[in-house]
Amino acid sequence: MPDALHPIHLAARLTGLSTHVIRIWEQRYRAVEPRRTPANHRLYSQNDIERLGVLRDVTHAGHNISQVARLSNDELRALAASASALGLHASRSPAAKPAPDVLLDQCLASVQSLDGRALDDTLKRAGTTLGAQGVLHRLVAPLTQTLGDRWRDGSITAAHEHFATAHIRAFLSNRAKSFGGHESAPALVVATPSGQLHELGALLVDALAANLGWNVTCLGASLPAAEIAGAARQIRARAVALSLVYPEDDANLPGELTLLRESLPPETALLVGGRAMPAYRETLVRLGAILVADLVQVGLALDRLRRPAREAKR
Repeated sequence: MPDALHPIHLAARLTGLSTHVIRIWEQRYRAVEPRRTPANHRLYSQNDIERLGVLRDVTHAGHNISQVARLSNDELRALAASASALGLHASRSPAAKPAPDVLLDQCLASVQSLDGRALDDTLKRAGTTLGAQGVLHRLVAPLTQTLGDRWRDGSITAAHEHFATAHIRAFLSNRAKSFGGHESAPALVVATPSGQLHELGALLVDALAANLGWNVTCLGASLPAAEIAGAARQIRARAVALSLVYPEDDANLPGELTLLRESLPPETALLVGGRAMPAYRETLVRLGAILVADLVQVGLALDRLRRPAREAKR
């Protein structure tokens, strides 16, 4: 009998991992190598599912994914058995720091039960245990990705998604206020263009850029191109960052993107990312936008944009 193949959403349910974590483990660490459909969708074998499950166990026990991702299945099982024998279970040890996946599960459970206090407490605890960069990359980004997946497949309602957005927005806004550059730091405008109503991606970029020392002006969701360009000109922004999440078939958006690029000074860079970004790739490439696939690429792009200013001072 041929090996059963599972799409990534089913793989996530079977392993208890988020789809975001599975993609990162595959792309960054080559933990598994799923097959692909003709349309380039991932398909996971039963062996992939079992391997991801063991990797989940050993990372929960405190091992770093970068150190264990390329171990053989037998080596991983032995490591998991050793951790179990020694009682190395982070979730059972009051002194141990909870693994990001554990924190993610706790956040998702809080959203499912609409428990705002529990969600706030978990986010605050994650900020302390994971650090400023870690909480963004290892918890909030996969959390927003998973919430989007669950909203699309009907696992949660729009009410759950809006509830989570409100609490994550408050958490990220408070963190962004704690950072930010000095007066001479470069300015960044963050927004979503007209028709793009999901703002969590923009808020993530806001918090990340502030943490990296930029002076960030976050304009919120669904703003006309002229308004975004006007704000960028007023504060002399070095860059404008846009988050495109949903929908992926807005016939008006290419025109808005074109108008924005034409309204910005030539020296102002345009960064664009988000789940829906690939759907508008042709327009964005034509406009010379910097395309970013995840927060890591956003950070690298922001660092590159700061280099001219540093070099000019030498």
